[in-house]
Amino acid sequence: MEVKNQMSPEQCQGMDDIRREIDALDRAVIALLGARFQYVLAASKFKTSAASVRAEERFNAMLATRREWARAEGLNPDAIEKMYSDLVKHFIEQELRHWQAAQPSA
Repeated sequence: MEVKNQMSPEQCQGMDDIRREIDALDRAVIALLGARFQYVLAASKFKTSAASVRAEERFNAMLATRREWARAEGLNPDAIEKMYSDLVKHFIEQELRHWQAAQPSA
């Protein structure tokens, strides 16, 4: 996904410019989250159990990595962890539903 910003923060001449550029970034972020979700659903076909869908260890390791990335970008790691925790928990629930629907009926 390409971000279609027209100017850098320093080039902005007022709030209209700032809002337009933030909207472009948010649109790109949401499109990327949509793409991420498609990978989450695709992953469900490789899972062998509900526990493997939940993957607690992987979840915790992912959050730790996102905290590191947040620090590297000068962002608050607690805020980024909360955001990813909420997002990924939602995605996991969707993946679990998708996985359960694909299981043969007993």
